[in-house]
Amino acid sequence: MTQKKMFWKAMAAAVLPALALTACSENDDPKPGDETTGSAAGKYVFATTVQGSNATSYVLLTGETLDEGSLSTVNNGLLNDGATQWVFYKNYLYALIYNQGNAGTTRSYILNESGNIEARSTEFRISRFSSYGTYNDDIITMSTGEGPSNLADANGYNPMTLLVTYLNVYNETSTTNDTSTGLYSMENFLGNGEYVTLAGAEQSGSKLYCGAVPMGLSQYGVASENGKWIRPGFEHLVHNEAGGTGAGSYNAGELVGTQYPDECWVAIYDNSSLTHPKLAKTDKISSPCGRYRSQSYQTVWSDDKGDVYVFSSSYSKTMTDEKQRTTLPAGVCRIPAGSTEFDDYYCNIEAQTPGGNRSFMRCWPAGGSSFLMIMYDKSLTEKSPAATDLALFNATTKELKYVTGMPDNVSSIGKTVYSQNGKVYIPINVENEQPAIYAIDVNTAVAAKGVTIEATDITGFGFMDPVK
Repeated sequence: MTQKKMFWKAMAAAVLPALALTACSENDDPKPGDETTGSAAGKYVFATTVQGSNATSYVLLTGETLDEGSLSTVNNGLLNDGATQWVFYKNYLYALIYNQGNAGTTRSYILNESGNIEARSTEFRISRFSSYGTYNDDIITMSTGEGPSNLADANGYNPMTLLVTYLNVYNETSTTNDTSTGLYSMENFLGNGEYVTLAGAEQSGSKLYCGAVPMGLSQYGVASENGKWIRPGFEHLVHNEAGGTGAGSYNAGELVGTQYPDECWVAIYDNSSLTHPKLAKTDKISSPCGRYRSQSYQTVWSDDKGDVYVFSSSYSKTMTDEKQRTTLPAGVCRIPAGSTEFDDYYCNIEAQTPGGNRSFMRCWPAGGSSFLMIMYDKSLTEKSPAATDLALFNATTKELKYVTGMPDNVSSIGKTVYSQNGKVYIPINVENEQPAIYAIDVNTAVAAKGVTIEATDITGFGFMDPVK
């Protein structure tokens, strides 16, 4: 298993207040033996939240197994500042923090030779991020935001630009991309005038595959060439004044949301520079991401053979304006290993759900050519669908199996998965009980309760070997 596959299975797919590009790759789990240091003292590490009557605490715990027993946070573990996203990669644990558009403080942790979690010495600030991934020795965080003023148009509008931070896990350094040249402009990225944000970064071989999610026309895009990129019949979608709040805010002169909802694009890079992408397109599925409110989750993942599966939740069915709603069901297509084009592979996932009309919120690789999916309990077009079901998708047989053996009182499902020995593990939160890790047999889709954590929430977990 590649280190990238280890990364994604051991980390939480990002919960980001803005467009968190999502989440589902085979490269998520560092499992025992994948990155050894000659020590047999590797342990599972759990990032937990403990909600008290007057305060919230964050504790990193270690354990010997995922399959049984319980772990307590009382007088145990390492207190820390928490994280928006816990990322396990190559025996290093990173606490990525997103602070409502402001820079966040990030630090990393190791398992020392005594088998205890230890904070590393360097602490640094990273730019706002909405997606993340890994490539070779780097954790990569990304977002799309306003570019530098030297690239502004005649109206003073700055082009939307890709903002990248590279966190080298071995050297414990942080570097950013140079946006001043315009090389990272995301305007007219797909040739239709719209800007995009990248949903995740999935390494397969030497290539990096990123879901390209169209966001509509920025002020820069609307004004470009006297409105050339506004599709006929879409003029009413250009806002006359600013409005909205938080991640849903917009400016006057913007057209929010794509004008092309029945397309799926993937940006394919030859390396981690994230420049000069090749673009793969299919009209069989919609945008390559899962969604929950303002969050976008990565859904472009490789299997153990390196084939890249591109999932779409068809979330744009929920758009207010009919012209921006996709007509395509939730489904999956494929880009073969090493290729830069989709092949003829397609599966309608939605058709295999109860009622034939349900979608998913997010997904991850689960080993082999299987993927674990968090499913909605009703159609996205119905009121308040809840993402409290799990299913396994076998990409070889194109079969979707709902997971059985889950507790009846599920309140939420965790954002981290970990795969080993034919099982995929995920945290499950239940009403009025403590959270636990559940082990799901990939072949039978049957879940069994594993280790219970005496905490409020499990925000991330993975396996770490000691680092000297």
